[in-house]
Amino acid sequence: MTGRRRASAEKSRPSVFWPAAALVVPAVGWFAKIEIEGGEHLPLDGSYVLAPNHYSEFDPLILAVATWRLGRAPRFMAKESLFRVPVLGWLLRATGMVPVARASTAAAAKQTLAQSTALVADRRGVIVYPEGSLTRDPDMWPMRGKTGAVRLALAASTPIPVIPVATWGVQEILPRYGKLRFWPPRRRVRMLLGPPVDLSAFTGTSPATLTAATDAVMRDVSILLGRLRDETPPAERWNPSQHGQTETGRLDS
Repeated sequence: MTGRRRASAEKSRPSVFWPAAALVVPAVGWFAKIEIEGGEHLPLDGSYVLAPNHYSEFDPLILAVATWRLGRAPRFMAKESLFRVPVLGWLLRATGMVPVARASTAAAAKQTLAQSTALVADRRGVIVYPEGSLTRDPDMWPMRGKTGAVRLALAASTPIPVIPVATWGVQEILPRYGKLRFWPPRRRVRMLLGPPVDLSAFTGTSPATLTAATDAVMRDVSILLGRLRDETPPAERWNPSQHGQTETGRLDS
C-alpha cells in the first residue's frame, strides 16, 4: 500500500475542493476501504492524464478520493453541455473540470489543443476514462478505448504523461447497471497505478496515431487489472459494435 505523501500546492491551498472533500471522503469511506499501490507514479506537481478502467457508476468517486489522498485535486473530463447547466456549470468551472466536445471536428481539435495548453500552463491533472463509458465486456475487462485521453495528452507541445490505473472491487459496492449496496460497509477496493505509458513512438494527432496510442494505453490498463485480479487479460479487447451494442454515455470519440 502506498504510504502517506505530502500534498501538492493545489491541495494545500484553500479551494472549493476542501468542503467537497469534507463531505465526499467520509461518505465514500463508509462504502469502501481503498488500498492504493503504485501511488508514486502520480506526480505531486505538473500536468498528467490519469487513465482508469470503468466498470461501475461508483468508480469515479473511488478515483476522486484516491487522487485526493495521493495529494492531487481530482478533475475529470465532463460533457461540454454540463457546463451550461446553472449552478452545476459554475461548480465544474470552479473546480477546473475539463469540457469535452462530442464531435470530431476542426473546432473540437482546436479545443483539445487549448485544453492541453491550459493543463500544462496551470500544472493540473485530469482524469479521463479512455473507454468513454462503462465497459461492455461480459467479464468486466477494459473494452476498446476511445481516443480522447491520448488526444489531450499528445496535443500539448510537450506531451502530457498518461498514467494508467486499474481498480477492482467497486462492483461489490455498485454492480454495473445494478443497485447500490449499503451493507456490509468498508468493502475492499484495490487500486494499482502504473508508470506513464510509453507514447514516444507516437507523434502527431492523425486518426491512425491516436488509435494506436489508445491501444497502448488500454493494454497497460488491462495488464494492471490482470495483476489485481490475478488473471490474464483477453488477447483482444471487447468491441461493442461487433456485438450489436451501442456506446451511449461516452465521453469522447
